[in-house]
Formats: sequence, structure tokens, C-alpha cells
Amino acid sequence: MQTQTGEDLIERILAHPGDADLVGPAANDLLSELYAGFPVQNLVRLLHSGDDRILPTAAWLLSELTDLAAPLVEELPPLLSHPIRSVRYDAVAAALVIADERHGPLIARVIELSRDPESGVRWKALEFLTEASIEQLEAGAACLPPGQLKDLTEWLIGQDGEEPDLTGIVHRLEDGDAVSRLFATAAAASLSDEQDTNLLEHAVMVEEEEIRSFAEERLNELRGSA
Repeated sequence: MQTQTGEDLIERILAHPGDADLVGPAANDLLSELYAGFPVQNLVRLLHSGDDRILPTAAWLLSELTDLAAPLVEELPPLLSHPIRSVRYDAVAAALVIADERHGPLIARVIELSRDPESGVRWKALEFLTEASIEQLEAGAACLPPGQLKDLTEWLIGQDGEEPDLTGIVHRLEDGDAVSRLFATAAAASLSDEQDTNLLEHAVMVEEEEIRSFAEERLNELRGSA
């Protein structure tokens, strides 16, 4: 059977947006084409199709392309605000890889998703806070309005210094509100290693499911590599 080109695959997805059995394999094949050199700018056709059945596929492709998606970084802001949960989730994943200190407003929007109504999106925001570079977090913090998120982001940045606020992390995990616990979990994950998992062990005791599952995953990774 003749291998389909990137153009053919995009046309197939656009023509059959409601057919998951067709779109799924086509998206996987398109991802392979993109890695093989098919220009990523062609994804704009899917991103701007106007069909919400297509947008999750386009957002997923962006999240899977890692740094190859960099030319499409300006496509992320509307995805981060989109009502479809999976679109927001995948946009966060893409932002972690392709947003840098030049994209402060975009990173600020990702940080704001720590308050998203969907647990899965908050989980992804927590991953971003844990994995983002200090430069990314500083750029985002600079673009946040005064208030809790700006304060917590600046506090999280401070944990990268020589004297992290270990007592403050535990205090936020035990007595803070849900958003404070999420940021404290990001700090706990960043500071934990195979020899010291105490902070993450505090995090697995909190009530929010996304925080517990994230902390449990990180604990399992550390224990598996010990």
C-alpha cells in the first residue's frame, strides 16, 4: 500500500473529523511525517479548521513534537484557554518545551491553570511548575498580576537557592489552600531525590487527587531508580 504524504493525512483528518477510527491512525502517521521533515507550519490548517472535533488532534500533535513545535509557539495562547480539557492539557505540555523567557505572558497563562476547574489540567500545570526552568518561571512571574499566584511563583523560584524553605514547604502542604499545596508539591518534587523523599511523602497525604497522584508517581520513579 502506498504511504500517505503529510498533505494527504491532513486532508483525511479534515474530511473525517468525527471518525476516531480513521483520525487516530492518520494522526500517528502524520506525526511520523512531521518528524521526517514535513513542515510543522502545516498544522496551522488543523489548528484553524474551526472544528472543535479536530482541535484535540492538533493540540496532541503539538505536544508530541517537542522542540519541533517551536515555530508554532504563538498558537498556544488560545489553546490554553480553550474549553476542551484535553486541548488545554496538551497545550501545557507543548509550552513546557517550546516557551522560553521571551514568552512571559504565555507562561503566566500556564501558571494560572493551577486553578483550572479540571483536575487533569491542574495535574499538568503542576508538572509544568516542577519541570520548568527558573528562567521560564521568572518570565511567567513577571507577567502575573499581584496576588497569590505571583507570590507563590516567586516563592517557588526561591526554592532553587542554597537554603530552600523546607519548613515552609511542609507548612503549605499541611495547612495551605489547594493552590498553595500544588506549588508546595512542585517544590517538594524538585528538591527530592533517591536518598530523601520526605517532602514527597508529605505530599501524598493531601486531599487533592491530582497532587496525590503526581507525588505518588514521582515517589515511584525515585524508588525505582534507587
